[in-house]
Amino acid sequence: MAITVRIPTPLRTLTGGADEVHAEGATVGAIIEQLEANHPGIKERICDDKGNVRRFVNVFLNDEDIRFLDGLQSPVKDGDTLSVVPAIAGG
Repeated sequence: MAITVRIPTPLRTLTGGADEVHAEGATVGAIIEQLEANHPGIKERICDDKGNVRRFVNVFLNDEDIRFLDGLQSPVKDGDTLSVVPAIAGG
C-alpha cells in the first residue's frame, strides 16, 4: 500500500531534496513512523515529544486535515496523498 507524502520545502533537507516520497502503512501514524525510519529527524519536526502533531504543523490526508478525521489513527489506503504543511504565521 503506497502512499505519496508531500514534503514542504523546510523539511526537504531530510529527504535529499525530494518534494515527494513514498511510504507504506495502515494509518497516518504508521506512515510518519516509516518516514522517520527512511529519513531520520523528520518525525521530530512533525510531532512533539508526546507523539502528537505539532500545533504549527498541519497534516492533510488527501484534502482533509487529520485533526478533523482520526488524527494519527486515520486509516490510509493505496494511492492516498499525505501532505505536511507548516502553518504560516502572519499579521
